[in-house]
Amino acid sequence: MIPDIGNQIVMDKRYQIINAQIVNDGRIFPGSVLIDGGIISNVIEGESCRIDTFPGYEIIRGGGNYLIPGIIDDQVHFRDPGLTHKADIHSESRAAVAGGITSYMEMPNTVPNTLTQELLKEKYQYAANKSLANFSFYMGASNDNIEEIVKTNPQNVCGVKVFMGASTGNMLVDDPIALEKIFKLSPTLVAVHCEDEEVIQKNIKKFKDKFGEDVPIKYHPEIRSEEACFNSSYFAVELAKKHNTRLHILHLSTGKELALFDNSTTLKDKRITSELCVHHLAFNENDYKTLGTLIKWNPAIKTKADQEALLAGLLSDKLDVIATDHAPHTLDEKKNTYFKAPSGGPLVQHSLPIMLEFMLDKKINLEKVVDKMCHAPAICFQLEKRGFIREGYFADLVIVNVNDPWKVSKDNLQYKCKWSPFDGREFRSKVSHTFVNGHLAFRNGIFDESIKGKRLTFLR
Repeated sequence: MIPDIGNQIVMDKRYQIINAQIVNDGRIFPGSVLIDGGIISNVIEGESCRIDTFPGYEIIRGGGNYLIPGIIDDQVHFRDPGLTHKADIHSESRAAVAGGITSYMEMPNTVPNTLTQELLKEKYQYAANKSLANFSFYMGASNDNIEEIVKTNPQNVCGVKVFMGASTGNMLVDDPIALEKIFKLSPTLVAVHCEDEEVIQKNIKKFKDKFGEDVPIKYHPEIRSEEACFNSSYFAVELAKKHNTRLHILHLSTGKELALFDNSTTLKDKRITSELCVHHLAFNENDYKTLGTLIKWNPAIKTKADQEALLAGLLSDKLDVIATDHAPHTLDEKKNTYFKAPSGGPLVQHSLPIMLEFMLDKKINLEKVVDKMCHAPAICFQLEKRGFIREGYFADLVIVNVNDPWKVSKDNLQYKCKWSPFDGREFRSKVSHTFVNGHLAFRNGIFDESIKGKRLTFLR
């Protein structure tokens, strides 16, 4: 049998993963998983069955390590097309798979900006031949492309992205009439970057008056301030309530913003959801002293109190999804003065190890990590048959050893930009195997790129 599982025909490769600790649906239990033609055909709970019980399967020995669903990253910038000196779909999807990310959703601020259905179609066609992981691309919003936005197909496009803060090219949406139309008429989820541009410009003037062009990086969280974030997020929430928009607010960075979100209902019933990125958990304002512009992100990394509040918001389910906002630049670009250094950095290879450090430090349990990185994105975006270890679901699976220390170095980075804010950091956990649609794309540091990822589909 040769099953069709999407954008390519895949040979009916069979695997049996044995002797694993399966993490799924809030539980950890010993068991085995069978994979047939890209699909999970059987989840067997209990001690590992005999190897000869299922002849014809290639045996993958879990070794007592954790087996989790593939991570779904709902916010990445792979810089392709137009900015491929920084990154591209091929290089960054490899980095993602090495880090246990099997599906990603990529942003529209490439060159050209993805503001038409034709440009969106071209990105999907390109990724089908280049991406090792599964993929979806956001339709971009501007002040004047509502005619293109309303054509977006909610069943095969993850969402519409709105930059309510400074961004690239024609991507800043600051016209109130345009925003009203987008929130009212978008046929699918609206994902927003929330920072108030008026507040930011006021703060820039204040610090330029004091320091000129050479503003110290430590003032970044005061320029892109709590006020800028809260005002914009509040405005987005009010617009969504007015129009009953399915709103998803990206990369929350302040404790104050938690007041805008609710944990009194289940995720599938929420109309307004939120995302937290790993760098806002991993760093705080004290880290600017040693890392400088390498940790310049928008929204900015803020105070230790914000960092602690965000973790608490995650644990209480006010914050719904963990992602990366992976946004590479070259090291030369980053090592610049404050206004010239671009915001963003590479993260997809290290987001799971970061969260497992929090787990090993007993700040969060593994079930919650899997919920926020795997289950919640699937529920939030209504992904078709992904995000869980369930029979009949696509076999997006990751084996991770939480007792296999390794140190981040240039030699083991998969990012095209070849740097990381975690350079020299030792992580205690390592991804050993990553399956994408049942294809063993990564095994103990070795990639198999013979089969590419699949376009994501949504049950909307």
